[in-house]
Amino acid sequence: MTGKFYGLGVGPGDPELITMKAINIANKVDVLIAPETVIGKGSIAYDIINRYVENKEKVRFQTYPMTYNTQELGFSWNKNVKEILGILQQNKDVAFVTLGDPMIYSTYIYIMRLIAEMGVMVETVPGITSFCASASRLNIPLAEGNETIVIIPAAYECDNLDDIINQCDNIVMMKPSKNFEKVAKKLEKHNLSTVMIQKCGYDDEKIIRDLKSVDGKNIPYLSMIIAKKKGE
Repeated sequence: MTGKFYGLGVGPGDPELITMKAINIANKVDVLIAPETVIGKGSIAYDIINRYVENKEKVRFQTYPMTYNTQELGFSWNKNVKEILGILQQNKDVAFVTLGDPMIYSTYIYIMRLIAEMGVMVETVPGITSFCASASRLNIPLAEGNETIVIIPAAYECDNLDDIINQCDNIVMMKPSKNFEKVAKKLEKHNLSTVMIQKCGYDDEKIIRDLKSVDGKNIPYLSMIIAKKKGE
C-alpha cells in the first residue's frame, strides 16, 4: 500500500490567493516537496505557502534545473521521482507545491505523470493562474463575448507568432524575458494594445504600458505581457 500524491497550486505570488484546500492538504500530508532551480536557492512556490505550513520539518527541497537539456532534465526528474516514490511506499502522503495552477506549464505535470504510471493515487488541487491574477490586477478582460484568447510560453521560440496574432483577439505571453526584443517587435508590428506586469502581487510589482521603455536584459522571470487588438 502506498501513500497519496498531491499537486498543490499556490497561485501567482500573493499568499492570500492560495486556496484553503491547498493549505489544509499541505498541513495534512507527511512530506511537502518544495521545488527549487538551484540547490540552496530556495523555492518561490514554498515561499508563498510558507506562512501557512505548521510543521516546517516536513518540507523537503528538490532541485529542478532551469535548462532545455533533455538529458539533464530527465536525470533530475527521475532522481526526484525515485525519492518521492520511496516516501509514498512507506504509506506516507506527499504534496508537491507549484506556482500558479499545476496544469499550466509546470514541472509538476512531468512528475505527476511518472508517479501516476507507478499506480499511485494522485490528486491535483488547482491554483489561480498568473495570467488571471494579472488581468484582475489590471482590470483588463482576457476575453469577452465571442473573443478568442491564446496563452503563449514566450520563453520558447515563437516563430508562428504572426499567425497567432492574426487569428486571436487576446494574447497572453508568459515569461517573455528570454525573447523579449523579438516579441516586442512583433506586437508593435501588429499595432496591439499591450501592457507588461512584472511580479504581480509582490511588493515590488511593476506595471509597464510602454514596452519600448522596457530594458530587455532586466526583465524578472515572473513577468507577462497581455496584448489585445485595438478597438475590440
